[in-house]
Amino acid sequence: MKKTTAINITEIAKRTLQVEAAAIDHLQSFINSDFEKAVELIACCAGRLVVTGIGKSAIIGQKIVATLNSTGTPALFMHAADAIHGDLGMIQQNDVVLCISKSGNSPEIKVLVPLVKGFGSPLVAMVGNTASYLAQQADLVLNTTVSQEACPNNLAPTTSTTAQMAMGDALAVCLIEWHGFTAADFAKFHPGGTLGKKLYLKVGDLSRQHQVPRVGLNASLREVIMEISSKMLGVTAVMDEQNELRGIITDGDLRRMLEKNISIAAVTAKDIMSKHPKVIQKDELAVNALEKMRQHDITQLLVLEDKRYIGIIHLHDLIREGII
Repeated sequence: MKKTTAINITEIAKRTLQVEAAAIDHLQSFINSDFEKAVELIACCAGRLVVTGIGKSAIIGQKIVATLNSTGTPALFMHAADAIHGDLGMIQQNDVVLCISKSGNSPEIKVLVPLVKGFGSPLVAMVGNTASYLAQQADLVLNTTVSQEACPNNLAPTTSTTAQMAMGDALAVCLIEWHGFTAADFAKFHPGGTLGKKLYLKVGDLSRQHQVPRVGLNASLREVIMEISSKMLGVTAVMDEQNELRGIITDGDLRRMLEKNISIAAVTAKDIMSKHPKVIQKDELAVNALEKMRQHDITQLLVLEDKRYIGIIHLHDLIREGII
């Protein structure tokens, strides 16, 4: 489509966001006893939340379903048009139905509502017209009325769908709090991808992939270099005779030692090492190792099991797993 007039893209974008932000802010005035009852109804139902809608509202419904399922509230999506052609079989005893519609008067909605009520399922309406057929027939109403669409013709669903999305998020977050849903619970439903790894991948899962570099306090410079080179991690731990961790030597420590122009013939590990190495327990999350590396501007940590040194976790491990 050809642009016919000059437009100020920045101003249009800002105006759109301002209109939608104002609409979301106004939703606070619609959080009432019906909203509270809807949260309680969904949280306590023995079945699932069946979300339905048509057009753009259907797309918002699918997103709400995805959010609920991933945060501990069983939900499924039923398209309003398909419902009257067989998909009503999705609704089971003890389910709650959430119907999303801007107008509340769509022909498909008018056909669907009495059928849902015939199942005996509680009906919650998320609707932008509280005088509509849907609102009048519903047991509870979540009001998502907006004064205008961001569309310059006040036609394309923009502000209205943003309001529906925000109300759905408010519902989901309340249910998260209701059920005491934790990050550990979240990880169970998100085992794949970067998000899942941040929630379940532990330091020990990565450190066990490497050899365990170590030298004694009296190891020669040659032995230190050979250990660092052979284990290919750019670092080695320094242990005493009781096999307790005493320090760390990195490639950087070696370079700084050589820059001092001292005689290296008698240099041993204890002369080079840093005495207070940064460590992390093997059962900590890998993402915590990343935060610790960033905090101290380093690229590796010594891994401990209680007080026992068992390996190394390197920045490259975190990059490879997509944690960064």
